[in-house]
Amino acid sequence: MNFSIPVIISRLIAPRHEMSCSWRVWCRLLQGLRERGRRATRESGAFLLGFRVGRRVRVVDFILYDDVDPHCLDTGIVQFNGAHFGALWKICEKRKLAVVADIHVHPCGVGQSDSDRAYPMISRAGHLALIVGNYAAAPVTRRELGIYKYRGSKKWEIVGPRFRKRFLHIGL
Repeated sequence: MNFSIPVIISRLIAPRHEMSCSWRVWCRLLQGLRERGRRATRESGAFLLGFRVGRRVRVVDFILYDDVDPHCLDTGIVQFNGAHFGALWKICEKRKLAVVADIHVHPCGVGQSDSDRAYPMISRAGHLALIVGNYAAAPVTRRELGIYKYRGSKKWEIVGPRFRKRFLHIGL
């Protein structure tokens, strides 16, 4: 029999998902999105901070959009002013983390709007964008998320509902 106990235990503890986040961070993030969305009256969003190992990303923290650009939610939709990216990079440098994805809420579904597709928050191939419907009202499950991978040149790959559970791990 050809198997390794350490490899089996490692895969059980840290499955091979492309993106992972602890429950603690995930719950704080959703709560922050709800609060900044003023209890379902406007969109909100956050940059997800963490690190990359190959194709995999680990989210360990976040910064809400309006903590960096105080007026980006004033119109009811996200309109982040690019002049504030310098402040975001300083925060990342201080925390020794990188922006590995972004997340924002929509009032209804989890599909990308025309502006979501045309203006990615981070226009770098491989960047991940998540959309939570219903202003992130509880409960939020992986199957109810929109998950998109930016391919560059305004092209996106959709992570379909059948693959979201394998793609995103929320747990330890």
